[in-house]
Amino acid sequence: MDRRNFLRTVAITGAAMTIQHSEAMEILTQSVSKLGGGKVDLVAVMGGEPEAMFRRAITEMGGMKKFVKPGQKVVVKPNIGWDKVPELAGNTNPKLVGEIVKQCFAAGAKEVTVFDHTCDDWQKCYKNSGIEAAAKAAGAKVMPAHLESYYRTAPLPAGKIMKQAKIHEAILNCDVWINVPVLKNHGGANLTMSMKNHMGIVWDRGFFHQNDLQQCIADMCTLQKKAVLNVVDAYRVMKTNGPRGRSTSDVVLAKGLFMSQDIVAVDTAAAKFFNQIREMPLETVGHLANGQALKIGTMDLDKLNIKRIKM
Repeated sequence: MDRRNFLRTVAITGAAMTIQHSEAMEILTQSVSKLGGGKVDLVAVMGGEPEAMFRRAITEMGGMKKFVKPGQKVVVKPNIGWDKVPELAGNTNPKLVGEIVKQCFAAGAKEVTVFDHTCDDWQKCYKNSGIEAAAKAAGAKVMPAHLESYYRTAPLPAGKIMKQAKIHEAILNCDVWINVPVLKNHGGANLTMSMKNHMGIVWDRGFFHQNDLQQCIADMCTLQKKAVLNVVDAYRVMKTNGPRGRSTSDVVLAKGLFMSQDIVAVDTAAAKFFNQIREMPLETVGHLANGQALKIGTMDLDKLNIKRIKM
């Protein structure tokens, strides 16, 4: 079956707000590729718990030791922007964050730091999201990001609008970082995924909203220090009223996860998945095409070796 149809129509039940398995979902069990048994470029997993889906995906990508080396300082950057409990899907799933931290240490990381520049009060966001507790339980340091003194100016010479930005020192000082956004609706950008998650490493988010949000998101992703891995949490998906959400009626239990080093590709796959929950044409998520134009990744999934797994 054609790769572009690997996340075709999915039935949604209204009351349960849970993605139901359909015949089309069986495509996720396939691993057909034009590139044969070579390097996997993108993994899509469906139907498991956050920790199990991550473990399966990282194994398919070659294991965490491929991305984190012994003695390295690692940053795990989730979305912790909102003072919301996990069930409301405003932030990255804490179980996923905890598992990634554990895997980093198992690969030999010297230290792991977790942070986000939150929109709501940072202490409430960290606590009520469940991420602070999960990160600390796994051995990570949790760092605040609410003061400008935490940020240093870094150049973005390839950016069309943004030519520089103040970046959180945790990113600038680490050896490698892992980008772990949650997939959800966003009133301005239409979707939040890996590319938009970069707004949480920047001090002046207002600049984005005042100067072509879709282009600035793409510009920010030209930062020289790119994430070694992008992991899109689609376990619970906020389909409406994003990015904050209002109630569980905004949330679909989708039980998905997408992983790739190609930030445009992983976001394209996640956006196609979201489109099965709620119509959201790719052209309305302008930072995807803008990112491809800046050559930070590809939207053409047919060119990639994609592993699809149904748990």
